Amino acid sequence: MDTNYNEIGIKAFQEKRYEDAAQAFTQAIELNPEDAVGYVNFGTLLAAMNDIERAERFFQKAITVDETAATAYYGLANLYYEAERYTEAAKLYQKSIDHGIQGADAYYMLAKCFERGEQYKLALPFMQRAAELAPKDIQIRLTYGILLCTLEMFDYAKAELDFVIEEDWNNADAHYNLGVLYAVSTTDTEKAKYHLKQAYTLQPEFDQAKYIYDMICQRDN
Repeated sequence: MDTNYNEIGIKAFQEKRYEDAAQAFTQAIELNPEDAVGYVNFGTLLAAMNDIERAERFFQKAITVDETAATAYYGLANLYYEAERYTEAAKLYQKSIDHGIQGADAYYMLAKCFERGEQYKLALPFMQRAAELAPKDIQIRLTYGILLCTLEMFDYAKAELDFVIEEDWNNADAHYNLGVLYAVSTTDTEKAKYHLKQAYTLQPEFDQAKYIYDMICQRDN
């Protein structure tokens, strides 16, 4: 029976035995140099160790070996996103999706790339898809709600932010954004103040929430 060095390496990686993981992935590559998986795994390990230049080379090698290796595009996209190379990262996240990567994360990160470039309308369908694929993911639903607020789609935004607060009452960001939503899109200043106060009560250093709360109070007096 063949030893599966990729599996051995992944187990070592999960247990933070990085040298053992590197040895296992090296053996996987030596045994199957035309299999992209070993290169992707080694790239992921190097990225976790913050060896970015070598990680990039391994992901690129994986794509050279197999241009349909979705996880290689995704890994490389993450490196570029962290380096604030959002345009390049977006193209790579799209390629990972085109080649069949599973789950919500690639859609979420692609949307984040467009957000960073202030291309909010371009971000919207991808963030919506991420929320559909991971309906219980609080971070995705919160980010989707904030994006909808940015696009002034307040009714849809409110539904997302309400969901986040129902699932995670102590989420100061959700309270803050819901408070701002009430302040700018309704005449219900009591609800605006309520949620803003929740935000800075939960997170005392949330100065922006306190500032807007005080502004509403001054306006109401």
